Amino acid sequence: MPNQDINCKNCENKFDANFEYCPHCGQKVNDKLTVGVLFSNTIKNYFSVDARFFKSFFPLLLKPGYLPSKFIEGKRLLYLHPAQLYLFSSIVFFFLFSFKVSKQERQIRESVKSEKTLKQTIDSIKEYNTTDSLAAATVIKKLKQSQDKTGLKDEELAKLDSIIKGQNYKGDDFMTFGFNESKVDSLIAINAPDSLITKEMGRKEDAGYFTKKAYTQVLKLYKDNGSLASILHSFYDTIPIALFFLLPIFAFILKILFFNKNPFAYHLVFAFYYFSFLFSTFIILLIMNYIWSGFPGFLQFLIVLSTFIYLCIAVKKFYNQSWISSFLKSSLATFIYFVIVIPIAITILSTFAFLAY
Repeated sequence: MPNQDINCKNCENKFDANFEYCPHCGQKVNDKLTVGVLFSNTIKNYFSVDARFFKSFFPLLLKPGYLPSKFIEGKRLLYLHPAQLYLFSSIVFFFLFSFKVSKQERQIRESVKSEKTLKQTIDSIKEYNTTDSLAAATVIKKLKQSQDKTGLKDEELAKLDSIIKGQNYKGDDFMTFGFNESKVDSLIAINAPDSLITKEMGRKEDAGYFTKKAYTQVLKLYKDNGSLASILHSFYDTIPIALFFLLPIFAFILKILFFNKNPFAYHLVFAFYYFSFLFSTFIILLIMNYIWSGFPGFLQFLIVLSTFIYLCIAVKKFYNQSWISSFLKSSLATFIYFVIVIPIAITILSTFAFLAY
């Protein structure tokens, strides 16, 4: 009895019905769609946690320049694709980093709220300014009794004690604004238009669009205690997107330094693997900080320093450079990228986060 042919649902080519997989595209013949299959395929497609991952991860950490060299040589199925390894490591890093960001946001909200409470309390006790220690003690006693309601901390009560006793308190405000806050508070209290309030804050009548927008955002920040945390959140949200532009810039720097060697794609492969190593290193640092609260600072410094040593070794092996040339060019690439490119990128991202939150 002759074998019966069927058509593949994916590529529509004919093949023997006895085959479990299509010989043309590799799709399974009876691949019924279930929730389990759906999520299994998603994990395999985007994370590829298989033998290739372990074959790639350990050489990535321990053998600088090995993976990009092998990829260029043509061994592109034995190890994870450089873009895929970069994507995987960056997703894991930003997932773990999100917990640290959330903690920072809570701390900022609490600090701003605490500072605002302290300012309001200072305004309310100005009339008690006195050198009479008994009167001062009475006021402080009342403040301590209502400490649960006001949320004042012990160090803040100490500051208030100094103010009540007539001592000058210069303050260490978490946030200060360059305008008369009392007048602005009065305008906010009567629901004055934002245009009038920003004018009181110092905005000129003929100010341009971006200046007006900046004053509007400052007013929004002043009104809302959580705005600063929102700005920080917005800033961190833009980093993954920015890296898709910053990584090719690093590859372009390598292209300039090694202008007589290889097309741009070669340098991009090197950059993908190096950034994957950076993310993996930062993942280790985050995990160590989570599980070891007293993680020594000098060890963190040595781990960060190792990323530069790694770069020197990787450059030597991948570009076949001498040790001196590898060190000098790695130093120059690091200086240009982390001292010039990164600060400019941070400035742009900070401005965008402030204007867009």
